[in-house]
Amino acid sequence: MSPQRLFKVTDFLQPADGEPIRSVITESADAAVVAWYVKPGQQISAHVHPDGQDTWTILSGCGEYRLSASGESIAIAQGDVLVAHRREVHGVLNTGQDPLVFVSVVTPAALGFELV
Repeated sequence: MSPQRLFKVTDFLQPADGEPIRSVITESADAAVVAWYVKPGQQISAHVHPDGQDTWTILSGCGEYRLSASGESIAIAQGDVLVAHRREVHGVLNTGQDPLVFVSVVTPAALGFELV
């Protein structure tokens, strides 16, 4: 039997009052697919992945996506796809009134991260 191939993002969203929760949808040696629910005013701290890539697809909401350790950022919104290649700084602050919901695909799954 082959592994599950269809997932509903809404089944994995975990709103939290503290830090946003990294909710793994599925994981293999090749990649981890993660759902994020970031409440207004919450953030995912700036970080890098020394050994891989992190690709985000924004499903709803908006925010400021960090591009550098010095704080440079760009506005992001529903429909955007963001790619952080190996060692590229990224993180996000939800600057909107609604939750920022996105799916992250990290490759390889065990790529690790370092805070900036």
